[in-house]
Amino acid sequence: MNKTCIALALAGMVGAAEAAVVVKPHAYQIAGETYEGLLVYDDSVTTPRPGLLMVPNWLGVTERSAEKAARAAGDKYVVFMADLYGKAVRPSNPDEAKAAATSVRGDRPLMRKRAQAAVEAFRSQQVVALDTGKMAAIGFCFGGGAVLELARSGSDLDAFVSFHGNLDTPNPDDAKQIKAPVLVLHGADDPAVPKEQVDAFIAEMKATDVDWQMNIYGNAVHSFTDPYANVPGRNEFNPEVAERAFQAMNSLLDEVFVSP
Repeated sequence: MNKTCIALALAGMVGAAEAAVVVKPHAYQIAGETYEGLLVYDDSVTTPRPGLLMVPNWLGVTERSAEKAARAAGDKYVVFMADLYGKAVRPSNPDEAKAAATSVRGDRPLMRKRAQAAVEAFRSQQVVALDTGKMAAIGFCFGGGAVLELARSGSDLDAFVSFHGNLDTPNPDDAKQIKAPVLVLHGADDPAVPKEQVDAFIAEMKATDVDWQMNIYGNAVHSFTDPYANVPGRNEFNPEVAERAFQAMNSLLDEVFVSP
């Protein structure tokens, strides 16, 4: 992936007023294999900021996901886009993405391990000033499900936010290990996450004392935050719902990142 191309794409998306947003590849190791995520932040800010680990959709680390990371970061946060596939795996079409995502989703301990390794790589990076005492995880589609698995693993982050992510898990009792607030942002008409999954997730949460919320948005299907999603009735961008969902994320983060 070409860093210059990413920067140009971001500049076009965020506009001149926010052209200070930069993207820097950041490599790390898991079990001797190389993974490469992206650090996304406004470099006009030099003071330490809270960190958001972001797990992208099933296409993984892409320019389009970097655009979404820039939207989440603004000038308030540093975002690190996790790589759950490995540097050598970069899906170029839906079939390749499905194969890569299915491989990881089919092994939840592996998914959790790779997500937590990305957290640690984010914490230890020395590229940008980071307030390591204020960190959360957000995820989109496949990434939303991965973030919920990270929460279920007992990760010590301050919040977990899933945007139109899958909600199923093979071990619902693991929810008792969740240590921080959980926010699920879900489209009421999402065919990829049927009512049975929603009901099971609610039951899973109610069996614990987890601080959790689920916002269900009418007239929204899968991928409602993705400006490039254009499959009517299945994967479709909804700008109004996207704005509300990001506002809900920011509201929770404002709450959990309050200084003691």
